[in-house]
Amino acid sequence: MHSHRHDDVPQTLVGISFTDAFRAQEFLTASARLASQGAMRVADAVILVKDADGKVTVKETVDPQPAQSAISGALWTGLLGLLLAGPIGLAVGGALGAGTGAVAARVIDLGIPDEWVDWFKQAVQPNTATVALLVTDLDPSALVAEATRFTGELVYANLADDTQHRLRAALSEPSSRKTVIDVGNSETPHTLEP
Repeated sequence: MHSHRHDDVPQTLVGISFTDAFRAQEFLTASARLASQGAMRVADAVILVKDADGKVTVKETVDPQPAQSAISGALWTGLLGLLLAGPIGLAVGGALGAGTGAVAARVIDLGIPDEWVDWFKQAVQPNTATVALLVTDLDPSALVAEATRFTGELVYANLADDTQHRLRAALSEPSSRKTVIDVGNSETPHTLEP
């Protein structure tokens, strides 16, 4: 169900597409709230915006590896900077949140592997904004409950099949939330496999 890193902490990768960047940012904020309530720990978050021509812009948060004690402040300040001021706000906010001699935010792929960012670039549809979250200590029921506030498409999740079905149903249009539609996934990278 989950992939394991070198420190044997189970990780979950979830990617959800929305019709615009504002909804994606709202979902990212909701994810930060879930993390603050202990429903998950966010190791990395990426927003991929794909325009009508298929051009993809990727905005990432921070390197979750060094100085674990500084991660929380750097990550959440970096996320706030990303939400409010784009990549420049992310870099400045993350650096401020990291504190002296600790983690500096970087707008490069460090938490979610490069091959996954590349996979999402290909898998997402034009005119969408996709949030990819790499999390640990996930309470799947809390994520599903939060998802009912949004309309989107589950692009990928290395979660149990029943949780994926519930998440798809939660993200569907309100009038069709009782119907779960199975959408096939294209081939995914080998890391973080279900």
